[in-house]
Amino acid sequence: MPKWKDGVITFKNVFVSRRPGQGQANVRKGSSLSAAAAAAAAGKGHAVANDPKEDDDDDGNYTQFDMTINTVNVSLSFTKWFNGKGLLRDVEIKGVRGVMDRTHVKPGDPSIDPRSYRHEHNPGDFELDSFKVEDVLLTVYQPNHFRPFSVSLYSCDLPRLRKQWLFYDLMSANMISGSFDDSLFTIHPRQTHNQTGLTVDESRGDATQWKKQSRLRIDALNIDHLNRGVEGPFSWIHEGNVDIVADIMFPADEDGSIAKVMSDFYDRMETTVKHGYLHSTHQHDTNDHHDGHESERDGRREDDKRFVVMDLRVHLNDVRAAVPIFTKDLSYVNNALIRPIVAYINSKRAFIPVNCRVVKRVSEFDGSWTIFDSGLLDDMSREVRLHIFNLGLEAAAADIWTDI
Repeated sequence: MPKWKDGVITFKNVFVSRRPGQGQANVRKGSSLSAAAAAAAAGKGHAVANDPKEDDDDDGNYTQFDMTINTVNVSLSFTKWFNGKGLLRDVEIKGVRGVMDRTHVKPGDPSIDPRSYRHEHNPGDFELDSFKVEDVLLTVYQPNHFRPFSVSLYSCDLPRLRKQWLFYDLMSANMISGSFDDSLFTIHPRQTHNQTGLTVDESRGDATQWKKQSRLRIDALNIDHLNRGVEGPFSWIHEGNVDIVADIMFPADEDGSIAKVMSDFYDRMETTVKHGYLHSTHQHDTNDHHDGHESERDGRREDDKRFVVMDLRVHLNDVRAAVPIFTKDLSYVNNALIRPIVAYINSKRAFIPVNCRVVKRVSEFDGSWTIFDSGLLDDMSREVRLHIFNLGLEAAAADIWTDI
């Protein structure tokens, strides 16, 4: 249904499926019922397939889904396609219902570096100028018989969405609101009482180097989403919920304006004229060769100077824990010291606040699609564990002082 006046193409009642045995991706016209039946038949055919090569190519070890989309609005840009940035310019999706099935996902080797899963850039990877989603409701099935839960997106507005910087662009959204297992979450610009728009704390450095501040907030998230399958003291907590508030500061984008380019050109020309009479022509060629490599290294160094700063606040509410009788995580002395602390927390239904800061280079988000392969999950876990350990030491010292 093309809307030539607005330059938008609209698709109605789109069914999207990713299941084993479907072979090469293809698009064809049809109803959602017929597409669902075809996907189910393909799944059964895969189960009884006799082609060993097909079984080796598609083992089902990925997130599978069946989704029905009410409306998809897209606008095309042949300029972007010609430049190798995909054919789509703007995308708007409304009304998504379906199932996200991860029961077939097998855990990976823990010794593998998460950064090895990052996406390698290929020509044609999409770079959308805007991306909007409304009214999404999915049922998620996790592996290891974890209880099913729902994920909703009420509204999502991204100023841009790039395949190479997928996770970074999601974090820097204009606004996202939804729920995760009935726990509300939002991403929105950080607000202050005295100012509107972009506000940056001057004590944190030069305000011109920051693009914006956003706040990520998750309320009353069940603790089993964080510690299920985790080894160590954090897995001892079997009851409670978590409030997470993260204030994220994003660095300013690289200045690619004409004024910046011309300024760099004049600086380089002035340097050449200034030192040109001190060297021979051969030396000029050699210096130009070295200057090329130096400029590449300078570009990498400039990219490494841009950081994402996250001030994280984690509140553990009404937690209850159980210390195993035999555990290799604690020594004999620490095991004896930790049990009174855990008993005190269980009796008081304690509130445990954890505050920390995580700083990461922007270059570490290049090719990252999830919080796992960006390394942010490991950094956050390390900081939270360190602060919980410090709080435990303080509680132990206070308990000993009370006894004295």
